[in-house]
Amino acid sequence: MLKNLISFSLLCCAEMGGCFSVSLPCDQVVNQFSQWLCLRGRYIHNLPENIVALQHAMAMLTAKLDDVLRTVGREEFTGRQQRISQVQVWHANVLTTKNKFDDLLSTYEAELQRLCLCGFCSKDLKLSYLYGKNVSIMLTEVEKRSSQGDFDMVVEAATFGEVDEIPIHPTIIGQERMLEKAWTLLMDDGSGMLGLYGMGGVGKTTLLTQINNKFSEISDRFEVVIWVVVSKSATVRKIQRDIAQKVGLVEMGSGEKDENQRALDIYNVLRRRKFALLLDDIWEKVDLKAVGVPYPTRDNGCKVAFTTRSRDVCGRMGVDDPMEVSCLQPDESWDLFQRTVGENTLGSHPDIPELARKVARKCRGLPLALSVIGETMACKRTVHEWCHAVDVLTSSATEFSGMEDEILPVLKYSYDNLSGEMVRSCFLYCSLFPEDYHIDKERLVEYWICEGFVSEKESRERTLNQGYEIVGTLVRACLLMEERKDKSYVKMHDVVREMALWISSDFGNQKERCVVRAGVGLREVPKLKEWATVRKMSLMNNGIEEIFDSHECGDLTTLFLQRNAFVKISGEFFRCMPHLAVLDLSENHSLEELPEEISELGSLRYLDVSYTCVNQLPVGLWELKKLIHLNLEHMIRLGSVSGISSLWNLRTLGLRGLVLDMRQVNELELLEHLQVVTIDISSPSVVKPLLWSHRLVVCIREVDFKYLEEESMRVLTLPTIVNLRRLSIKRCGMREIEIEKTASSSSSSWNKIHTAPYFSNLSKVFITKCHGLKDLTWLLFAPNLAFLQVSFSGQLEDIINQEKAASVENAATIVPFRRLETLHLSALRGLERIYWNALPFPCLKVIHVEKCWKLRKLPLDSNSGAGGKELVLSYGDREWIEKLEWEDQATRVRFLTSCRWHWRATQ
Repeated sequence: MLKNLISFSLLCCAEMGGCFSVSLPCDQVVNQFSQWLCLRGRYIHNLPENIVALQHAMAMLTAKLDDVLRTVGREEFTGRQQRISQVQVWHANVLTTKNKFDDLLSTYEAELQRLCLCGFCSKDLKLSYLYGKNVSIMLTEVEKRSSQGDFDMVVEAATFGEVDEIPIHPTIIGQERMLEKAWTLLMDDGSGMLGLYGMGGVGKTTLLTQINNKFSEISDRFEVVIWVVVSKSATVRKIQRDIAQKVGLVEMGSGEKDENQRALDIYNVLRRRKFALLLDDIWEKVDLKAVGVPYPTRDNGCKVAFTTRSRDVCGRMGVDDPMEVSCLQPDESWDLFQRTVGENTLGSHPDIPELARKVARKCRGLPLALSVIGETMACKRTVHEWCHAVDVLTSSATEFSGMEDEILPVLKYSYDNLSGEMVRSCFLYCSLFPEDYHIDKERLVEYWICEGFVSEKESRERTLNQGYEIVGTLVRACLLMEERKDKSYVKMHDVVREMALWISSDFGNQKERCVVRAGVGLREVPKLKEWATVRKMSLMNNGIEEIFDSHECGDLTTLFLQRNAFVKISGEFFRCMPHLAVLDLSENHSLEELPEEISELGSLRYLDVSYTCVNQLPVGLWELKKLIHLNLEHMIRLGSVSGISSLWNLRTLGLRGLVLDMRQVNELELLEHLQVVTIDISSPSVVKPLLWSHRLVVCIREVDFKYLEEESMRVLTLPTIVNLRRLSIKRCGMREIEIEKTASSSSSSWNKIHTAPYFSNLSKVFITKCHGLKDLTWLLFAPNLAFLQVSFSGQLEDIINQEKAASVENAATIVPFRRLETLHLSALRGLERIYWNALPFPCLKVIHVEKCWKLRKLPLDSNSGAGGKELVLSYGDREWIEKLEWEDQATRVRFLTSCRWHWRATQ
């Protein structure tokens, strides 16, 4: 019958185009369907049992993983074994399985709530079926992972000693000497740590990379060389991870160990190894102990080298004498630049090489700038393109291709790392000076004070110290460079200056906010679109002769006009500058008049008109009640400073080169807030009022005694002047310079004088054409004297007289000239002795002797000048050096090699 047979027909397209029919018995279909239904029903009905089985299997797998990792950890802890690759793969697979298990189990309670009819059915058959199926599949996977964890061995011998050589640019110029020096310092037995510091883009990473690769030449001496890029945002954990990967300590799952545990693991590996650790680009102290790195010592022979932009970081790392990575020398710069540009481009026109040299000079030896600009110019083969490049780099370097994208952002990291807006503002202020300009530190600090960057709430000494601290911070951050010969000056690298100007202009979006056209040959004030937006303007070192226009400059706070050719400045120019705080007009030698409208500058705090020919100060000047710094030095035509007492807020006043009378000295007494004064004394009538005024003597920082004849002053008696820094005595006829008595009176003013440092801050002394002086024994009371020049004083016999020095209390404990760096003696025809015994001169760098025929012996022995630098003996007469007597042969041998003949005309 048809009810016992169900016929299923399937029409298929056969190869020959035929069809066929398939017939199945009804009982077979029913049986197969029932089996299918029961299998899938078990996924739902057996879900609780399967979950229990899965949890048990997962517990067994976890226990096996713990056993394996415990064994691995124990072996790896020694640093001599590392896990095999199979264990690493299995470990990773187990972690993946465990994550899947956790996800699956997280919805188990909800799945149980969905079941009904004693677990034989579900409120949502499809979802329960799928979940039950996944549990069954997971159980199979867990059992499989467990069976894979049966290892015959889990570790193998660790491999150390290899050096991962890092690719470097094929064109490296000028680092051969630095590499040799750095390698020598690092490999020295007494040195365990080397700090390399320098400005951004100077080649620190390149140098450290070469050091890393150089270790491959001595791979047998170090078991492991580790390279870590630290960067600004690095953490201890990141550094630990990089070191762990290098030494075979594989991470054991995220979060399984804290930093202290990781440090202990790293320490126990490295303490048994002779290692070299190279840390690139650190911005703050890397605590080696926190990381787990044993400190390198002579005993363990390990080495640590690092690069940074901050010398402060070197100090915090324990490196007190780091190596500076400096810019390239001019010939090295040109070599790198021409190699980057290429011979084809340089040879495409005979004028291009000279233009290329001009472009290269604009980079000031900075390898980053030389490379980027060189690459930009490599395809420029016309003279017009090269001329344009020179023009752009001269007038607005930030507009040059690659400058804003590749150069300035790299340097800006150093700016961003400065602490606080005050320090950042002080740094940006330094960009107001011309390229390669030597900035006087003290003047710079005065600018900062008057701009309000440095607070005046404390005493002047503390305020100055704070300013000098900021200068030091910028020097140590390699954003300023300290002059090597005269450390009272700093300068800014030209590319760093461009970066500062770029930041000051809001990254080029407001170019007229900070207008700097210093030293570019201007003949007139530049024309601006938005004078109202200008905050800082520097037109110094130009040839501007006149200013007539008036502009609304409501935000202008600093205006530099020094070293121009001004003949006239219109009063209208000053009318609309209500917030101007700093105005520098110094060294405008043709300027003869200041307009009365200067009184409109009600916020002015700093005014410098020194070295001008102004013959009369305007009455309006006395209206500037906020003025705290006024410099009138060397205004040779200025007849009087009467009215100066009106400026009651003055703190600093420069009067050197001016002739003062008693009336003006009395006015100075009225300046209650005066803290610093520089002054000339050329009239006997003002000597005592100035030097014996308690109010004024504490303010004197620089004093020049001039033209005091013998008849009016045979003896110059100097009181204690603790703030005196510079003293000059010129064309004076006094026979004696005495120190104020501080003990019981006696027949000689030198008897029983206490040894307190009367001139503790005096650093420079100039004495010339004082023909009555016999000695300068009073210099015993200037313990910090750094520069001494004595000339054309024919009767001078001793610098320090032995008899007078002996009368000083505790004379045996006084060692003169311990801070002296430079000693110039010329045209002293009567000079016989500097000092009667050899002196240590620990800081002395130069002794220059010329036309001192009676000076037959210098106070030197073989230990003199042993301050780590060569003491140069410069002389003007070959006959004199040949007859010079030496303490002994060792002294002669030592100093003859550093003798330099130096002829110069003397008057």
